[in-house]
Amino acid sequence: MIIRKMFKFENAHIVRGCSTVKCRSSLHGHSYRVELLFESNFLDNGQMVYDFGLMKQNMKDLVESFDHAIALWSGDATEYVEDMKKHSQRWVELPVSPSAEQFSRVIYLMIDKLLSLVKGSNGEKEVKLHSVIVHETQTGYAQCFREDAYSEAMGSIALEKIFFSQAVKESWYNASLYEDMLENKHFVNPKDV
Repeated sequence: MIIRKMFKFENAHIVRGCSTVKCRSSLHGHSYRVELLFESNFLDNGQMVYDFGLMKQNMKDLVESFDHAIALWSGDATEYVEDMKKHSQRWVELPVSPSAEQFSRVIYLMIDKLLSLVKGSNGEKEVKLHSVIVHETQTGYAQCFREDAYSEAMGSIALEKIFFSQAVKESWYNASLYEDMLENKHFVNPKDV
């Protein structure tokens, strides 16, 4: 069975190297919708694949890290990256260009890592991230599957190369969430949300 949870965020970016001149040369924003799709052949004690309420914690924090923020590519001009950091409290620096395709891969990798560290407390069993869909516009989206997220052909994405501004970290319920993930610390789902 597959279940889906949708999140939303507003984000600004430049996608260098794309064909559309205004997208590659001007800072602009989008109202993103992100769909996380999970699968399992089992149901928990509430007869659910995974309680949607559990997704409103760390998963939501990771996805909403991009909300009202600037997505920066570490391979862009140093002056541009530093200026954006200087003039915006909320930013996320990525090792890849912030296209919808790369957003879907980055989000997939973060959620997959988090899910691998979660210990269920209500009979959750063999829950896997099926795919991530990032809607950049009303008519266009990118969908990432496991093989895409970990594809060397599309460029390797190291989680250690993703950086969040202090303002983004402070907006999380657990300000050390990302560091805890990188250190492989386990998270226990609460019994009550």
